[in-house]
Amino acid sequence: MRGRRDCQFKRVMVGFDGSSQSEKAADVALKLARAMDSRLLLFAVARPPEPATSVELDAMLDDAREHFEEQFKKIRTRATEYEVDLETDVVVGHPVEQIVHRAEADRVNLIVLGRRGVSRFERIIIGSTSEKVLRYAHCPVLVVR
Repeated sequence: MRGRRDCQFKRVMVGFDGSSQSEKAADVALKLARAMDSRLLLFAVARPPEPATSVELDAMLDDAREHFEEQFKKIRTRATEYEVDLETDVVVGHPVEQIVHRAEADRVNLIVLGRRGVSRFERIIIGSTSEKVLRYAHCPVLVVR
């Protein structure tokens, strides 16, 4: 494999919501990370109730971490098999804002997203999250079908 400094996409982020589309995106990102010797961030954002108190946010974050950690297990196993350096994180907030902010803060070179999210409304269109991340991200965005 080539060294990381030769790789254009040194740091890849997957916006993960637990949907089958985001699982496909994670699979594509794992294969890309393996081929390019990239680090991979599996990033989940739980949307809070509005308006939310700090106690509700803390409880929601705990629940979200527990929920996503279960889903992350199978992806972690594949990352180990592929010898991909994988980091996971779960935050509470607006998905587009959190994905774009984290990508900038971590100097992500590529964001990988599923075409559609888990909500019924998002199934009607390309996916409001993926469309907005495409619009606002500082780096390339790969939308997986």
